[in-house]
Amino acid sequence: MSPARRGAVRGAVLGASLAVAAGAGLSAIATAYARKVVTPDAERPDDVEVLAVGAGSVTLRATPETVAPGRYGLWLDGGAGHARLAQVIDHDEQARTVTRRLMGVDRGRLLEGAARWNQYFYAGTPAAVGLAFEDVEVPTDLGPMPAWFVPPARGVPARDTWAVLVHGRGATREECLRALPVLHRLGFPALVVSYRNDAGAPRTPRGRYQLGDAEWLDVEAALLVAAERGAAEVVLFGWSMGGAIALQVVARSWVADRVRAVVLDAPVLDWRHVLDHHARLNGLPDAIGRLAQGVLQHRAARRLLGVDAPLSLDRLDWVTRAAELRVPLLILHSDDDEFVPAEPSRRLAAARPDVVTYVPSQGARHTKEWNVDPERWDSAVARFLLEL
Repeated sequence: MSPARRGAVRGAVLGASLAVAAGAGLSAIATAYARKVVTPDAERPDDVEVLAVGAGSVTLRATPETVAPGRYGLWLDGGAGHARLAQVIDHDEQARTVTRRLMGVDRGRLLEGAARWNQYFYAGTPAAVGLAFEDVEVPTDLGPMPAWFVPPARGVPARDTWAVLVHGRGATREECLRALPVLHRLGFPALVVSYRNDAGAPRTPRGRYQLGDAEWLDVEAALLVAAERGAAEVVLFGWSMGGAIALQVVARSWVADRVRAVVLDAPVLDWRHVLDHHARLNGLPDAIGRLAQGVLQHRAARRLLGVDAPLSLDRLDWVTRAAELRVPLLILHSDDDEFVPAEPSRRLAAARPDVVTYVPSQGARHTKEWNVDPERWDSAVARFLLEL
């Protein structure tokens, strides 16, 4: 073989080796990305710096969260304390500080130092919104899932349609507290549920999320508890991934005929769209997002990701499955949602105006539509429920 030919062969082999190495590198990154998506966060670290506490005000280090419009909370002392904050009073961009009105300290002491942002505004149990409640256990194959039962207001005729509320990925039942007062006033008994791999709930053998593809079974079990306690029908509420879970109940549960309607706040309607979006947010090439989707669905997902079973992203895609919807849906979604973009919600609403009531908004970050305009959120939910 001539020197030129040998050089060409070596070049071809080297090029092929580099391509294989590059492909292996992309696959490894995609696998790590997919694993992060299905892995619950082990800790919730402090993420806010309190710079000063004044008379009726708090000054914080400015971040995209702390300067956002609306009302929010602060967990203090690792969650032992809590304070509620209202609108921005002053935002000094040069000093990177923001001052917000202090609505009250629920427990603990509000001092300078580290704290953790609470996007739910309220913290604790339904007592935080002034409501009586009962701790309930929902029996499942994994063990009892904790839930709160909140009866309707006294003097208001109790309905035999219950509300079953489902929080989002990485969230807690506290995410649902904002919805309880309007349901209470309207006479809807409410069941605020948890699901597998929540803090304080039973874990799956591998302790990974299935992005709604399995968690719906725990919500199905909650519907049975509601039925045993007198619910003839239910309205499912879902925030973010809770929306994906709720729609799997509608599509796959043997008690789906008990679901009268669904209310969704910033729902995940298409995980492919969300995964592509987060790949871009993290500066990853588009190919990584697409490879991660393949890993989530591959038969090797158990070994590579630690999930209990490969996921079906087709089953979780409600833009494509729009024609299958048979129950009324209310979707509340902000155009400025940075975490779960509103485009799939808009597309579903356009595809099925006969069953979807779509309430867009502006200015709210992910699942914070209520925080920015609670009166509008409550009114939209009340109007939808009363028209069923």
